Order: sequence, then C-alpha cells, then structure tokens
Amino acid sequence: MRRIFQVPVFLVGAIAGCFATSTQAWADSTYVRLTPDQYRHAIHDIFGASIHIDDNFVEPGFRDEGLLALGTRKLTLTSAGAERYEALAQQVAAQVVEERRRATLVPCKPQSEANPDDRCAGAFIDKVGLFLFRRPLTKTELKSFVTTQNDAAQKLHSFNFGLAAALTEMLVAPEFLFRVEHSEPNPATGKLELDAYSRAARLSFFLWDTSPDAELLAAARSGKLMTERGLQEQTERLLDSPRLEYGVRGFFSDMLGFDGFSTLSIDSNLYPKFTKNVQEDAPEQTLRTIVDHLLVKNRDYRDLFTTPDTFLTPALAALYGVPLARSQELGGAVPWVAYEYPSNDPRVGLLSQVSFLSLNSHPGKSSPTLRGKALREELLCQKVPPPPGNVDFSLVQDTSNPKYKTVRQRLTAHRKEAMCAGCHKIMDPVGLAMENFDTASEFRTTENGATIDASGDINGKHFDGMRQLADAIKDDPATTACVITRAFSYGSERKPTEQERTWLASVQTDLTKSGVKWRELARRISVNPDFYTIPGAPSPMSANAQK
Repeated sequence: MRRIFQVPVFLVGAIAGCFATSTQAWADSTYVRLTPDQYRHAIHDIFGASIHIDDNFVEPGFRDEGLLALGTRKLTLTSAGAERYEALAQQVAAQVVEERRRATLVPCKPQSEANPDDRCAGAFIDKVGLFLFRRPLTKTELKSFVTTQNDAAQKLHSFNFGLAAALTEMLVAPEFLFRVEHSEPNPATGKLELDAYSRAARLSFFLWDTSPDAELLAAARSGKLMTERGLQEQTERLLDSPRLEYGVRGFFSDMLGFDGFSTLSIDSNLYPKFTKNVQEDAPEQTLRTIVDHLLVKNRDYRDLFTTPDTFLTPALAALYGVPLARSQELGGAVPWVAYEYPSNDPRVGLLSQVSFLSLNSHPGKSSPTLRGKALREELLCQKVPPPPGNVDFSLVQDTSNPKYKTVRQRLTAHRKEAMCAGCHKIMDPVGLAMENFDTASEFRTTENGATIDASGDINGKHFDGMRQLADAIKDDPATTACVITRAFSYGSERKPTEQERTWLASVQTDLTKSGVKWRELARRISVNPDFYTIPGAPSPMSANAQK
C-alpha cells in the first residue's frame, strides 16, 4: 500500500497563506491556471511517468469564445480547489522521496536520514524549482523552501519527511499551479511583450501542453529565445518531438468540448450498446484519429471530415455494427485497431463518431438542434443565440404524437413560432443531416416507423446525409478560418486583436492553397512575435510578424 505523506499541522497555515503572499507580486503580471492534463503532464515530465496521480477533479472552468483555454486566464482557486491540490501535492511528494526514486531525482545523499540537511535539500529544491516554477527560484524562495524542509525534518525526525514537506509547499504554490506571465513594454512597438521564461512557457504549453524542458529553459536563460533565430530553432525542435501529440490532444479536446463527457448521460435502457466502455472510448477514438491524420500522416485538417480512417475498440465496433479483426498480443486482445470504413458506409469522418453525435444529444433522444449548434459553434466558429426564456419545447419533446413521427416534422412545426424560427434556421438544416444516427450513434433509417429525411443545406449548398454534409463542411472556408483562429486563441489564452485577425486571415489564404497542415499552422503561430504579447493599448501589428 502506498504511504501518503501528511503535511504537519504547523505547515498547513503556511501553505494556505502562500496564495495570499504570492499574489501580491502579480500586480504587473497575468496568470493562467493549469488544466488537469497540464498538471499531470508537468508532474510526469519532471518526476517521471511512474508517478501516480489521482484524477484531478478541480473544475476545468468556463468557456470563452468556445475555449476553456480562454477561460483559464480568468480563473482563481476556491478553498475546495486548494484542498484538492494540497492532497495531490502530498501524494506526489510522498512518491518522489521514496527510496527507489530518490536515488534518481535527488542529486545527493543527506548526512543523516533522521535530521535535516540544508545543503542536500537545497540542491534538490533548486533543481526541481526551475522546472516547477518554469524559471529559476529567487534566493528568497529557495531559502523559504529549505527552511520548510528543516523545520519539518526536525519535528518529524526524518530527512525524507522534511524534503516531502518542502516539495508539497512548492506544488501548491501559485507559481506552479498558475502560469505567471511577466511582461515588459517594448518602446519600439508599444506592446507588452513576455519575458524569456514566460515566452518559453507559452510556447511549450501551446505545442506540448506541458512545462518547458531543460533545453527550452536554457534558451530562455541565455536570451536566445528572445531572438528570431533562437525562437525558430526551438519551435522546430518542439514540432519534431513526440510530445507534440500532447499539444494536439489538448487543443482538440478543448475545441471539441470533451469536458462534456464528465456529465454525459445516455439512457442505457433505451440504448444497451452504449456501455461505459463506449463512453470512455469515444473521445479517445477521435483523438487517435486526429493524431494519426495530422501528425503521423501529415494530412490536411479539412480531410478529417471525410476520412474513412479511424481506430476502434470491440465496444465501439459493436455499437457501429462493423467487423473488427483483433490481433493477439501476450494472450490478450489489442484494444485499439486501425479501421477503414468502406466507400459505401454511412459513416465518414469526425462527425459520424460517438464523440460528436452522442455528446450532442439528449439522454433519451437525438437532437438535430444540439448537433447543429455544436457544428456551427465548435467547427465553424459561428455564434448561435440562446433561446428566449419563454420558449415552449413541448411539441419538439413529444415523440408520441402520431401527427409528428420524426424530429424533422416536430421541428418544422416548432419553427412556426416566430421567436424560434431564426435560431433553428441556423441549426436544424445541418443537424437533420445526422438524423440517421440515434442518440447512441447507432445507424438507423426510420424513426417511429417513418423514413428519415436526412437532407439539408448550408450557405445555399444542398446535401443529403452524413457523407454529403461532411463534404460541405470540408469545403466551407469557415472551417479553415475557425481552426486557425482557435489555435491562436488556445495558445495565447486570449482573443486575437483586430490587427492579428488580419494576419490570421492571410494565414488562412496561404494554407487554403497549400493545405491546412497542423505543423505548418502551429509553426506560423509560434514564430509570430505577436503571439508573445499581452494586448494593452491598441497598436499596429509589429512589422516582422511572420506569415
């Protein structure tokens, strides 16, 4: 059984107080709270993948302009959240100081296992502090953490417990839980520009979804990262790393609203094939498809909507009604298998996957409105107004009315209400093209005995069924514009300025012709100096912005 180090009572007040004292230094800085995935990636990258981390149930925050990433800049930490992070910190610290890991992670041996050792503890704290805080510790910070180690080791008669106490205090410090971004005004451009270490963090979290590594921090320390050539060299290195998959997964999980799976509820009595395994596998299917398409095969983002290639587990294959050849490895079935839909299969691309269809449905019935809204907002970046508070949805919800057997018939009748017509005209025509798939994402041709009409239109272009809808979305310029703008906003955790939108439009023009490849898009964003600014007073785009 794993032994969890408990922070001594005399330290609890200090841990709680660090939020109040540290935030005083933030007056001229901005800060962004780490997401649960970023927290996990950082811990594993710093201390090793074998460190066990309980699920981080700290609330992810709220969406702004379609992204949680924009909301993180406005997040604080509740007392309940602080307690949760404290428990995680204790758990991590206890594992780091275990004998089998300490030999690797701690660069020295204490003079005594039963007493404090400020020299040895200081060497460890200084080393890991660089990675935890994403900058070198100040002399005051180093002295404070060493003092924490000394006090705890004396009272508990254990160097290990003292070291764990200091590490726990570091792991609950705002400088670790938040990305503190320091900026300075550039007289030449009139903009607030991130300093070298803040620039390293922004680049790393955008491309890798984790803390900067030693080489990136060294480039920040030397000043190379502040030069055009140095920034380009580090960008290329990060783009060539396997960790790029972290960043792709982080971005698309946010863009596609996968945090919604934590509250998804599909009635398994009505849809018995929608098992717990299906719900757990659904986002992973989409992310594997995206990573394979964009990184492994280096294909155009737009083709994700029409690609026949995906990955399946037995649970998903059963739901989709497709045969799945399973190879054997060490006596057990390999869980994920590459699969290609036949040319006549009704499924194609991301829109036909559980992660889109079921996540945007009601528990007991499909919803063209929810699906159409998600498509418009998530993939085309088009805002759909909320419904008026006094709308009567009873007609749409009544599936037993013999006069309106299909949801198309019910929605057509519902749209006769003047207050409903405008919004539903935006959502329903695209959502109805997905009606051949029920709430559980199983294929069907009828609803209540009536044949389903899966035709629709978007921007004057008519389509019939999922495949033609996928073609229409692939070819829609808004699809490309949306992913480009969202990528910039996700990485910078802010909305682009009007001048930056002009630059992003030029990127869209270029990539529309050459191909919307993820590495090229990420490269253009990462080497643009404006990506590392904090908008203040309006000012023109810097002259050396990369195209």
